[in-house]
Amino acid sequence: METTYRWGAVAALAPVAWGANYFVTHQYLPADSPWWGAALRALPAGCLLLALSRKLPRGAWWWRSAVLGLLNTSAFFLLVYVAAHQLTTATASTLMALSPAALMLSAWALLSERPRMAPLTGAAIGLGGVVLMLAGQAGAPSVSGLLASAGALASSSVGYALSKRWDSEAGVLATTAWQLTFGGVLLLVAALVFEGGPPPLAAPGVAALAYTAVIATALAFVAWFTGLRHLPAATVGLIGLLTRSPAWPSASRSEGNRSPCARPRAWPSSWSVSRWGGRPGVRPMQGVA
Repeated sequence: METTYRWGAVAALAPVAWGANYFVTHQYLPADSPWWGAALRALPAGCLLLALSRKLPRGAWWWRSAVLGLLNTSAFFLLVYVAAHQLTTATASTLMALSPAALMLSAWALLSERPRMAPLTGAAIGLGGVVLMLAGQAGAPSVSGLLASAGALASSSVGYALSKRWDSEAGVLATTAWQLTFGGVLLLVAALVFEGGPPPLAAPGVAALAYTAVIATALAFVAWFTGLRHLPAATVGLIGLLTRSPAWPSASRSEGNRSPCARPRAWPSSWSVSRWGGRPGVRPMQGVA
């Protein structure tokens, strides 16, 4: 049980960093450069981790890194960037309360991890929070923003499940570096084609990119995939509900707290991680070819 708590605490670093990243992206990065925003998040993080790991893919990990880079990096970062600018910080981060259900379904299909009742209950509570949040908004949220969030959830959930399925002896640091670098290169090429040169950024924008690349990407993804390697996917999915927590104070100041009733809903869900999510005797999935 202590081991479960330890790996859960490591994985929890990721959603906290991601929740703050919605606010940072919305406030300080240009809304009209989603390709560059995603590329400048992924590629520096990938290169940093690649320098630290000093390992290159071998064999099947060349194409696996490309697949994971497309799902977890290229598609996910682009769609999250779009959602962060088209939805309020509170809405965008609260929609991630659907991530446990999405990850459970992907793990069931790809890892044969059948969902347990307790994680399913937590996912249902998170879904209830999303419904309350949307119902309590003063105006209708952006449809394209909602679709971008849904696409990001679908892409990342499949990618996370595949990351767990394709566990590697190379270690989390190396495999995270590979997929971020592959995805970052794809985003860089697309950014040059669709948006031309990179957008000009003032000092706050540069600082925001540094936070996004180093903290919300390099550090957060290593922590997240470390958790996935040692814990059941359902448990890690519930930990993802902490994405909502750092957005609350920033959303309160900038968006008027339109939906206070939805906030407490995420906490019982994430509490169920420590109460039920990591039962003794649940073994982490080992590498599957």
